[in-house]
Amino acid sequence: MIRSARLIDSHGRVLRDLRVSITDRCNFRCLYCLPETEAAQNFYRGHWAHLPDSAPIVQQWVPKAHILSFEEIERVVRLAAAFGIHKARLTGGEPLLRHGVEELVARLAPIEGISDLAMTTNGFLFPRKARALRQAGLRRVSFSLDSLDRDNFRKITGRDGLREVLESITLAQELGFHPVKVNAVVIRGLNDHELEPLAEFARERALSLRFIEFMPLDSARAWLKEMVVPGREILERLQGRFDLRPLAPDNPSATAKRWSLGDGRGELGIIAPVSEPFCGHCNRIRLTADGKIRTCLFSVIEHDLRVHLRNGSSDDEIGDWLKGVVWQKEARHHIGEPDFQPASRSMSCIGG
Repeated sequence: MIRSARLIDSHGRVLRDLRVSITDRCNFRCLYCLPETEAAQNFYRGHWAHLPDSAPIVQQWVPKAHILSFEEIERVVRLAAAFGIHKARLTGGEPLLRHGVEELVARLAPIEGISDLAMTTNGFLFPRKARALRQAGLRRVSFSLDSLDRDNFRKITGRDGLREVLESITLAQELGFHPVKVNAVVIRGLNDHELEPLAEFARERALSLRFIEFMPLDSARAWLKEMVVPGREILERLQGRFDLRPLAPDNPSATAKRWSLGDGRGELGIIAPVSEPFCGHCNRIRLTADGKIRTCLFSVIEHDLRVHLRNGSSDDEIGDWLKGVVWQKEARHHIGEPDFQPASRSMSCIGG
């Protein structure tokens, strides 16, 4: 077994949070991730003049043989936990597309040191798996919900699935998942007019709502800073409607600034990586579905863990390799700077 230690980068940050993508496939085609539908392409080309009419928007899926098995994922999470990682979040793509995902949850939930096991999902398939996931040991779940308007939801996601997502949120609360979070990516000219309705929805349902700035992670490479609604603007808008009261951070490395919605029901958070970067206290590392380690969401370099998992390397050898990778973690992303390069893959491939 590996020697107990911590994962520390060259900037003194101690890593505690592991995001685990279990598939790059998704049943949605969100504008900010996989804009492959005709409606999505028309929206981009109508708002982003720099995207040529002939620009291909095609996602290349990872070969099945490259996707990590449940046994390999469990091994990585155990190794990470031995190094002090205590939060693990299952992501995709859409994680509920992975066959037998409840089996993976059952493998990970008992791992010593993992005190927080969660999942991010678009919610469409959640009712089919919700009870099994809860019984397997999943305790927290976050849903993507960018619009409460059926037509706008379809425009953003490429799927007529609003009803299913709303039912999933209700079911998660009924089954005792806590907290139930809702994430909304805000894009100017698309859904920024829904800030107040989404916040009111969170207040009425006693949800934890997170507004997230639009980031350059779309497969179309069409992101422009002009389409970002800054966190400060979001806050000012909502202060005019709600009695927002600041809440203390969940932990020193929390990405969201948080407010109570004023009556003890519901919570608002704003995640502003573009306008107010929080890189200085980032404590995350990411494992892609095909076994690559990413030390930053916007990394242009990936580190191949899969080869070590499959070449007979011992836990100690992988542990030493992982410490070396973490040491190279980037000081910050460079969004908005002249030398910024988009992440090497889209969000669906990286994992949320």
